[in-house]
Amino acid sequence: MPGHDDSLAVTRDAYDAAAPAYARLFRDSLRDSPLDRAMLGVFAEAVRAGGGRRVADLGCGPGHVTAHLEGLGLAAFGVDASPAMVELAQQAYPGLQFGVGSMTALEIADGSLDGILSRWSVIHTPPSELPPIAREFSRVLTSGGHLLIGFSASDDASCPTQVFDHAVAPAYRWWPDHLSALLRASGLTEAARLVREPLPTDRRQFKEVHLLARKA
Repeated sequence: MPGHDDSLAVTRDAYDAAAPAYARLFRDSLRDSPLDRAMLGVFAEAVRAGGGRRVADLGCGPGHVTAHLEGLGLAAFGVDASPAMVELAQQAYPGLQFGVGSMTALEIADGSLDGILSRWSVIHTPPSELPPIAREFSRVLTSGGHLLIGFSASDDASCPTQVFDHAVAPAYRWWPDHLSALLRASGLTEAARLVREPLPTDRRQFKEVHLLARKA
């Protein structure tokens, strides 16, 4: 079995190669995704209600969602494993901060974030490597801070993770209750969940899940 460093390198290299096409394809994706925008709005309100504004968009890609969070009144910055993605984000949004980094070892101080967005950024993580990432999320969040995590749902409770044919890099679907329990073991308790059924036009007929969790 490949280790985390191997899987991270595969994902990073694949997204470096796909970065320009990916940015063109998804630059306006939120415009046609009202449920995604709604859940991002809920996340922003939850962060602000706790008296904070500083949030990290982990797996930020070309930066369009980071910019959307900034527009919702948050002090948002982006981190991505792909240098090519970070370069595109810096070019598109020069007023925001973006950097190269790994979710397993964030260069962020303990308890310094009011919120974390992880939008489809954990789907390329082998299941055995997700608990350390959840613990890292918990480490950098302040008490009462919020995590919004998006992922594709497994369709079988008896098989909590399923591999699927992602166009860029190897990827996994998660049974929502299993992922929620994994977060809870790291001190992040589910507060809300949005499940979007697949549209007839979707290439993959997977449910999409947005899970909002809070650090105790």
